[in-house]
Amino acid sequence: MRDPRERLHDVLEAIDAIGRYRDRDRAAFDRDELLQSWYLRHLQIIGEAARALPDEVRGMAPDIPWPKIIGMRNILVHGYFAIDADIVWEAATRDVPAMKPKVEHLLSALGDTSA
Repeated sequence: MRDPRERLHDVLEAIDAIGRYRDRDRAAFDRDELLQSWYLRHLQIIGEAARALPDEVRGMAPDIPWPKIIGMRNILVHGYFAIDADIVWEAATRDVPAMKPKVEHLLSALGDTSA
């Protein structure tokens, strides 16, 4: 079993991966299947890492909407035709960047100083 800090680093890596293409506007996102897939894949990684965290670790950061993150992962992984591009766009451009300092703070609380 992986250490929760490793899972949180997975989240940060996925956040950074999304951030590399956040300068693209919505029209570019709508036109570019690769960008859509990039966002989807990294949102899935964030959700999978969140799902694998122990409840007590998630409980240390109640300001992170863990159930929504995990629920989104389930839809992205299993609901191929039910994926809403508006929700993906909002998650990638608004929610994910706001989550980064919270995850870094949680890592710090777990004694990880590398974040």
